[in-house]
Amino acid sequence: MLLKKLLLSCCLLTGFIASAKTIWVKNTTALTKANKEAKPGDIIIIRNGEWSNAELLFNCTGTPAMPITFRAETAGKVLLTGNSKLKIGGSYLVIDGLCFRNGFSGTESVISFKSSKDEIATHCRVTNTVIDDYNNPKRLNENYWVSFYGKNNRIDHCSFLNKKNMGVLLAVILEDDRSRENFHQIDHNYFGVRIPLASNTGEIIRVGVSEHCQFNSNTQITDNFFEHCDGETEIISIKSCKNLVKGNFFKECQGGVVLRHGNYNTVENNIFYGNGKQGTGGVRIINKGQWVVNNLFYKCRGEGFRSPMSIMNGIPNSPANRYLEVSEAVISNNSFFECTPISFCEGSDAERTVAPHEVSFLNNLFYNSKDSVLYNVYDNISGIHFSGNVLSKNISQEVDKGFLKTAFQTIQKGILTLPDAGAAAKNIIPAALQTIGEARQISSLSSTPGIGNYTQFQHVLDNAKTSCGAKWLLKINAPAPAVTVSCNTANDVIQALALHHKKIIITLTAGNYVFHSPLNINTDVIITSAKKQEIKLSIENANAAYCIQVMAGHSLQLKNLHLDLTSSATENFICTDSSGLSNHLNFSMSNCSISNSNSVFFKASRSSVCDSIIISNCQFENINADIFKLDEETDKKGYYNVENMKINNTLFSDIKGSILTMLRSGKDESTMGPQLLFSKNTILNCTTSDSAALISLSGIQYTIIDHNNFTDCNAGKSIIQYEDWVRAVHYLSNNIVTKSGRIITNQFVQFKK
Repeated sequence: MLLKKLLLSCCLLTGFIASAKTIWVKNTTALTKANKEAKPGDIIIIRNGEWSNAELLFNCTGTPAMPITFRAETAGKVLLTGNSKLKIGGSYLVIDGLCFRNGFSGTESVISFKSSKDEIATHCRVTNTVIDDYNNPKRLNENYWVSFYGKNNRIDHCSFLNKKNMGVLLAVILEDDRSRENFHQIDHNYFGVRIPLASNTGEIIRVGVSEHCQFNSNTQITDNFFEHCDGETEIISIKSCKNLVKGNFFKECQGGVVLRHGNYNTVENNIFYGNGKQGTGGVRIINKGQWVVNNLFYKCRGEGFRSPMSIMNGIPNSPANRYLEVSEAVISNNSFFECTPISFCEGSDAERTVAPHEVSFLNNLFYNSKDSVLYNVYDNISGIHFSGNVLSKNISQEVDKGFLKTAFQTIQKGILTLPDAGAAAKNIIPAALQTIGEARQISSLSSTPGIGNYTQFQHVLDNAKTSCGAKWLLKINAPAPAVTVSCNTANDVIQALALHHKKIIITLTAGNYVFHSPLNINTDVIITSAKKQEIKLSIENANAAYCIQVMAGHSLQLKNLHLDLTSSATENFICTDSSGLSNHLNFSMSNCSISNSNSVFFKASRSSVCDSIIISNCQFENINADIFKLDEETDKKGYYNVENMKINNTLFSDIKGSILTMLRSGKDESTMGPQLLFSKNTILNCTTSDSAALISLSGIQYTIIDHNNFTDCNAGKSIIQYEDWVRAVHYLSNNIVTKSGRIITNQFVQFKK
């Protein structure tokens, strides 16, 4: 009888296979028809070409043995542009080889595992697909690139690059029972180059939201490659229960895996390869039952919330969507190589007052030849049980008895130099913990400190190098060389800016340039001078808002210029793009002098973001206005206008206005910037017309102000004023103040010699 049933099943399967078809489609009408008529085992081939404003909706039904496949004719050559998007609402479907470029999907997701309110995907797979720079034009217009609904869906071997507008890149949605206990798989993908967003919502992956944080998701995030994911402090934000983050390679990412909400999550066998980059983090732990085991933290140099590891304080009687205290956590067999100090009771303040408890901190290894401090403590750590941890002898900090100082050997393993505890005493992991770990399908915890199996980490490296992302994705071509144009008249400059080149060097050869209208910088431009002569530059329209506007996505450099702006009567000399586009911009000056101006020299427009503003070896003299004005983001949402600002070796003389005003308003703690270096500058006879400080820093996250000389500046007022709403780091040192106003500091300012 059983044999007959097996034979009947084989016959039926053979019949299905025989009836399966390969269907070629060349437009959305044919694709819609193919989806409607598809049967298990069918393969729908999507013809190569540009599919503009195409909404692909797949909601047919395959079977486990015979999925329905939608495949690009040639992987990467089905180009979805304009407002194209993909919606999946069926079962047992495979989508293979698509490419989204040169467009955006508005408020909707680019790829959604839901085709309508009532139709979600189950057992569906997207593979070998790319989304590249497919951003809403406006930076503050938020959307996801991928939204997961349903259950048992998978996204694998895909590449996601250059998300610039607000919104999580990949979100797992748990809005109802159809999408909980989902067991989604996110594996073997490449997530690359998310520049700092200058606001919250810059995560790469978020699993759940605070309202659904008590539900199990069981999402598996494994074997992915994250590179230069710097959007905000959270690369992966876990806001649900029983998720797994395993075997991933995080290369030079300014952030970490944050167990923000939810319980019983696992972070295992990952490499956090900071490689000495500032702000590179690891894991932040909140809530109950989190396990962080067998991970390698390599030259991670983040601080505070971006520490290589931070165990947070909680809020008394906290609702689930705030900060529950850390309890029943296991942090074991992790290795830290040349990392900044980890943090215990991180975030302790007037609200977060509940210290971690029932935490096992076991058999971790810390090798460090540079830093003298192993960990920072911000509250009571009596609830953390330390045992079997080892650290380098050169660390001078007095540590808990659960730490042993010892000598280390190092082992070279490919690009990694790994520490070996050598003869350090073994510490047997309690059997009860091993049993719990087995139940959670965790690799066994070694009695030897640190990671116990270097072979598995070579696998993580090899996987990141050879197995992550879409294989067809071509490497980016080298940038075209710059074009140099000599300009003797204003019209020459206008014609040079109109050239269709990625980078243009404009050399000014005359002494006076009068433009009919403001200049818009729509490419990467360097403006320099061939002679050491004074150049006058002005706009005929005295009511213009600016003389030069740097457009989003481009850069302006001024080099070796001596500008006399006596004739320039615009409100601002330089301003940034005011349209709020997603692309960032850059501005720099070197060896320049600016004199005799009544205009604000540089104003950052609202919603614009500069990756960097760099001023070196310059002079500003006789200016009757503010110099650098970056204070338009007043919404108290943590937005700001520049990530890194550096002013050094520069003279400010006879300024009647503020030298620098920077604002990051609100209490958001997700960003690393803005950061300021103000060093080796001379400030002479400068004053503000009102009570403002010469340098006003509000909400700036990290500053160094050192070796500056203030003389005859803002007497009776302030020369520098700090104001902060969340924790910041400010270094103030070796400044000379003569016959000048005061410096208004706060608790975050550190004075160093």
